[in-house]
Amino acid sequence: MSNTEQFRNACEAAARVFAKLNMEAYVDLQSKLEYCIGSYDHDKNPEGLIEYGKIALDELKAYKAKNPRKVNKKIIADLENNL
Repeated sequence: MSNTEQFRNACEAAARVFAKLNMEAYVDLQSKLEYCIGSYDHDKNPEGLIEYGKIALDELKAYKAKNPRKVNKKIIADLENNL
């Protein structure tokens, strides 16, 4: 599996985390991540996925800093390692 495929899967996991958190602040980012995942699956162009994956990574790190038990560190590590 390529790094891009692994990053895609990490973005999918991040989108699920945002859905589970169910916070208004993350609805737009979750939606954009899901759109970029679908777009990547269709055309294999990772540009949007990388753009929103970076934003998701920053948001998850910030959220985890305040709520350490709510975000699995593996998701953050997967995003970082495959970016």
